[in-house]
Amino acid sequence: MSLLSSRTLVYLLLPPMMWAGNAVVGRMMVGSMPPVAMNALRWLLVAAMLWPLVRRSGLQWGDVRARWRHLAVIGTLGVGTYNALQYLALQTSSPLNVTLIGSSVPVWMMLVGRFGFGQALHARQLVGAALSVLGVMLVMAHGDLAVLSGLRLVPGDMLMLLASLAWAIYSWLLAHPPAHMVGERRPAWDWATFLFVQVVFGSVWAVACSGVEAVLSAGEGPGLIPTGLLPWLGMLFIAVGPSIVAYRCWGLGVQTVGPTMAAFFSNLTPIFAAVWAALLLGEHPRWYHPVALLLIVAGIAVSSGIQKRRREPPRPLDPKGG
Repeated sequence: MSLLSSRTLVYLLLPPMMWAGNAVVGRMMVGSMPPVAMNALRWLLVAAMLWPLVRRSGLQWGDVRARWRHLAVIGTLGVGTYNALQYLALQTSSPLNVTLIGSSVPVWMMLVGRFGFGQALHARQLVGAALSVLGVMLVMAHGDLAVLSGLRLVPGDMLMLLASLAWAIYSWLLAHPPAHMVGERRPAWDWATFLFVQVVFGSVWAVACSGVEAVLSAGEGPGLIPTGLLPWLGMLFIAVGPSIVAYRCWGLGVQTVGPTMAAFFSNLTPIFAAVWAALLLGEHPRWYHPVALLLIVAGIAVSSGIQKRRREPPRPLDPKGG
């Protein structure tokens, strides 16, 4: 059977489609409920959906308590922070901008690896980073680099940069876990259980932040719970598609073809976002969007072309959601 069988293609294409849909639906939900509260509700729904699977797996809460510090950190970063910042970014930025800036994660991974984990930098990585950063700057400047000198940046673009940094830190923590999460000392958790325990800790942070959001809004804006059929359908989609289906398919795809080839499929997210945004929001790509995508992908390709083996983190099989 061919390495890229029809089933494997489905595994690898569904996640970027779902992540793009998450950005578009998040944009459509603006005004229906507060963004941080939307993130909290999303993961509470995910936890409820995963619980029947986790209960059958025989989760031992003692294993969770013994590792709560590490699980709390990765849950807070990957579930509670990244996704909340993404939904906040979508309040003022387009889904295409958000997904393109999110494609800069490999640059952040390189920087976090260098300054947080002592990972050496190579010339090709620096060239690749420069290309990717140029692409991100082009998006943030909306095709006019003079905008950068005037500091008239969309707040959502800056929030998405912070989200990308949070995801990079989260990814390195997954790749360099403490001793109790390695080898025989790691609990025999399947994909659903490992996702669930992250969601539990991330949801605590997400709910707390939504409470702060409610206090700061002083009762203004939409309520904490969406009203109407369409907002609830949107919540159901982001709880099932980007959070569970994409997570599971991505894990199966990476197991089949490896993280390097899978990474190229993840770069399709902005393309799917452009299609969904045009169809559902009437937001059509501008000339600089494909140029920025080419720069970002070229930067990633240059950086990953180093033949020498390095200790780099694999693409995490976790709830990025967008």
